[in-house]
Amino acid sequence: MRFTTASRIILLTAASSLCFHSSLTAVDAFHLAPSSSSSLSSRTTTISPSCRTTHFTSSSKACSSSTSLQSSATATTQQQQQDEPKQLQLYNSLTRTKTPITPIASPQISMYTCGPTVYDSAHVGNFRAFLTYDILKRTLLYLGYNVDHICNLTDVDDKIINKCNAESISLQELTDKYTNAFFDDLEALNIIKARAYPRATEHIDEMAKLILDLEQNGLAYQSDEGSWYFSVSKKEGYGTNLVQLDPDQLKKGASSTTGGGGAQRAAAAGSGMALDADEYDAEKEGVRDFCLWKAYKPEFDREDAIWDPVVEVVVKIANTNDDDGEEVVQTRHIGKGRPGWHLECSAMARKYLGPTIDLHAGGIDLKFPHHENEIAQSEGANCAPFCNCWVHNGFVNIGDEKMSKSKGNFLTLRKACPTSEDVRAYRYLVVSSQYRNPLSFTEAALGAAKGALKRLDRIQVMIDDVLKNNEDSSSSSDTTTSAIVATVEKELANFEVAIADDLSMPRASACLFSIVKAAEKEFKRVAKLKKEEDSEETPSLDMVGLVRVQEALKQMDQVFGIYYEVPQVKGEEGAAGIDDDNVNGGAIPEDVMDLVVQRTAAKDAKDWELADSLRAKITELGFAVKDVKGGDPIVSKV
Repeated sequence: MRFTTASRIILLTAASSLCFHSSLTAVDAFHLAPSSSSSLSSRTTTISPSCRTTHFTSSSKACSSSTSLQSSATATTQQQQQDEPKQLQLYNSLTRTKTPITPIASPQISMYTCGPTVYDSAHVGNFRAFLTYDILKRTLLYLGYNVDHICNLTDVDDKIINKCNAESISLQELTDKYTNAFFDDLEALNIIKARAYPRATEHIDEMAKLILDLEQNGLAYQSDEGSWYFSVSKKEGYGTNLVQLDPDQLKKGASSTTGGGGAQRAAAAGSGMALDADEYDAEKEGVRDFCLWKAYKPEFDREDAIWDPVVEVVVKIANTNDDDGEEVVQTRHIGKGRPGWHLECSAMARKYLGPTIDLHAGGIDLKFPHHENEIAQSEGANCAPFCNCWVHNGFVNIGDEKMSKSKGNFLTLRKACPTSEDVRAYRYLVVSSQYRNPLSFTEAALGAAKGALKRLDRIQVMIDDVLKNNEDSSSSSDTTTSAIVATVEKELANFEVAIADDLSMPRASACLFSIVKAAEKEFKRVAKLKKEEDSEETPSLDMVGLVRVQEALKQMDQVFGIYYEVPQVKGEEGAAGIDDDNVNGGAIPEDVMDLVVQRTAAKDAKDWELADSLRAKITELGFAVKDVKGGDPIVSKV
């Protein structure tokens, strides 16, 4: 058995003669992310009337050493970082609208993201979420914010225990193996690391404390067999923050008597409600109540995955003689067991970032029950708003189905992307998409991403070569007369507008390729003049313009993160077995992809006439574009 070290925690209570009455009706309202530009950017959070702990300070810990971007910033961007951060608008799942980010302590931004359950290799669908976190963080850094990012690692749950038993290895051995694989994949994808990746097994005391806070506030109870549950019926507003559950159906699941787990599952089935993914066989008061702490079951649990936390509680006993009361230290055991699925995130967010955080991100499938339960736990324990802005990314689909391990249609990063070129292409495929829309993972899509990267790499090499041969590039032309410089400045401005508008990366990609196209045209112009026999003088390149292109590519890459050398990636058997009969070799010509990118940007701008004309040009080149509702277009050979 594993025991955690005791920790002192403070709970404020009163003697029985002075305790809060259960009918207390005081309500604490908190307004989140106030903004003069939109009334929808604030939310009123109702805290349970029984809330007695006194955590009312909204704070955000700044990262002690702010993370630097992988690419070096230009002088212009360095000056920008010293100024007031630029405004970023994000679609907030809490308010269901696009609103400006208003940090608690600008320019500091606290950001918590849901990490992997380390019982297997993460698949490419999982890595869309981690790449979304990366683009969000890179954009915040680009706009001048300091980001304090925490990402958890779930290293104990039913799936982990089952796999440990199946493979006859320890919990530590299994989770270390897949944690290391996860970090290798993050590095391969050029993802900026979080400040910390706390593991659930290393935060048992913090979770025990949170359970006792919830109990003190009348929101948690222990069943007869020893498990702890969150009482959903006592948390006002549960199921209406990130989702819109029917309160009447929630009430149907509640019961004032414990009829046993089987009876309540039957009630849930009869009401048509989906059970929590963390459902546990135990007695509980309401069918929707979710598990905070799972009591030890010798027929299932392992000795290396069980804890018996001892918590020293400082209780303040009020009396009539002394207004301050008397502090008494009590020892509490929550019982031998292990944490439920949702508890760790609330405990870690509170420990590392404070009771209220600026941003929380995760996949759209986590909205309910996981994120809704996080809100209930955190606000119920802290008596403060949990998170000001929630960001959720869409699924990665194989065909028309969401990629998932439960469906058996998943591909790990190393299997789907066996080469460094594939890995880098997958990064570009994800970061150039609209994060909230579904993303189709096909060989055609990956091939198109490879084509785009080849074009980007080629223009970079071409510029590098001419600059090496022209050391005094500044004298070749004047910035006031350079058409390339004018194009670059225009597209950089458009790029910044795009990324600040809910991470509109398709538009940002269009800006990137407009700059690339300007450089390509310059090289073609000079090459054409050199071929003309009647040319009297050797044509010269617009070197100042090309230098500005190079600077702009580096500047934009602070967000895209695509110019990097991929670490060695070991492939797996059966790699990249995705079929697409419509594409010859998976390669789409560069001029076609350029038109597709322009058409996507035109559609985003609702310029339908331009979008139609670009589609016609694509058809003339022998390719068809199929629009996918909510996803990226599919390009195929006619």
